[in-house]
Amino acid sequence: MKLYKLLSFSFLLATLTSCTFTENIHVNDNGTGKFSVDIDGSALMAMAGDQIGQQMGAEAKKSIDTTFTFKKLFEEKKDSIAKLSPETQKELKKLENYVVNTKMNAEQKEFLMKISNDFKNVNELQDVLQALSAFQKLESAANATAPFGGGFGNNNSKLSFSYDGKKFSRKAVVNKKDAEKKQESEADMSKMIFASSNYILQYHFPKRIKKASNPNAVFSDDRKTITIQYPFTDYMENPDKLNFDVEFEK
Repeated sequence: MKLYKLLSFSFLLATLTSCTFTENIHVNDNGTGKFSVDIDGSALMAMAGDQIGQQMGAEAKKSIDTTFTFKKLFEEKKDSIAKLSPETQKELKKLENYVVNTKMNAEQKEFLMKISNDFKNVNELQDVLQALSAFQKLESAANATAPFGGGFGNNNSKLSFSYDGKKFSRKAVVNKKDAEKKQESEADMSKMIFASSNYILQYHFPKRIKKASNPNAVFSDDRKTITIQYPFTDYMENPDKLNFDVEFEK
């Protein structure tokens, strides 16, 4: 299966129902680390694995376990990318070094996708699902039935992170002007499709956490990992609800 076809099909699965999105950040002592978004759609495969297998044809009879970079995928679609706006091409450029691992097995009812990247500084992190909305524009240019018309992951906000060894913060600032343009029908579709999906923040730090601003935060036994769970509709419709600050022990 070609990389573009596989990734497009994976995103289609992710927009159907019953998926868990986990935003993982592992921060090292020197501020470097690893960022990933893990998508688990196994619940969907358990409900509709046979139908999905039929849609994928003969390729579904074998399990899929593949790893590739967006850079390699974009090489396949360079002609189509050249036709996109400069702004969209710039957004796609941000994805080049992200690694995608997809595991899919209709027989075992498994669908897992990890989109990851190493970072040199927490402050350089961005919202990968927002960036993926640019990929959806590439898909919708070739397919009028692309999920959300190319808007999957676009929650009309700008996400930033900061970390100085003493404090950590995650902050999404909503672009109210763009949010107001969002049609009610699209919002209703989002609620219907993602009603049973969750978005989990799971951050791992090199220091013990003294306190966190979110009252729903759950700490690991060593207080170096924080986990906060939201309905996926909060990520899409109220991204600033996911904002929080962490203060570390001295």
